[in-house]
Parts: sequence; structure tokens; C-alpha cells
Amino acid sequence: MQKILIIVHAPPYGSERCLSALRLATALAGSDANRPELRMFLMSDAVVVGLPNQVDGSGNGLQAMVEHLVSEGVTIKLCRTCALARGLADLPLISGLSIGTLPELAEWTLAADKLITF
Repeated sequence: MQKILIIVHAPPYGSERCLSALRLATALAGSDANRPELRMFLMSDAVVVGLPNQVDGSGNGLQAMVEHLVSEGVTIKLCRTCALARGLADLPLISGLSIGTLPELAEWTLAADKLITF
């Protein structure tokens, strides 16, 4: 089974890079043929995606996409240092998400067959 790691640095709002990362992850997780083992690590301002109950101007948010990925078995972690720097480390996260560390990211990177960054 192919192992893919997606690292997201882009903020959830203001550009479409974070949305693009979630859309690609959704397409990869939903692939019937050759479905990869998929992991996602959120860094920098992307850690904000992990907070529940955010709604954009259209009434939608990214939470549904994140919850779908978790339900598909995608492991999603937020960088501990980045979450601490933004005051998010002790806040409730979307169910299924957790705080990760750089040593974990290093392990994931070494184990991955492909690495994609946004």
C-alpha cells in the first residue's frame, strides 16, 4: 500500500491552498483502486482548521471535510508548537484530530512514499 503524507502550512482562509489540500485528500481517501494510507499534518496557520464550529460566509466550513477524512481513516495531526504559538493547544479540536510533534512528523516523512505540501 502506498503511503502519502500531506503537510499543510496554508491558512484555512484567505487563499484556497488549504481547501485544495483537503479536496485532494478527500479524492485520495475515496479512491477505490489502490487506496493509499493517508496522513495529514497541519502546521503554521493551518492548525486553525482543527477548531470546530467555524462557518464561512456561505454557511459552510471546512469541518465537514475534515470529519469525512477522519471517517475514511485519515490520520490528521496539528503541530504542537504551532498550536501553542496560536493559543490553540488546550482548546477542543474536531473529533478525531490530535496534537502531533515534529519527531512524529519526521517519522511520517521517512515512512512516506510521497510527500505533498500546501
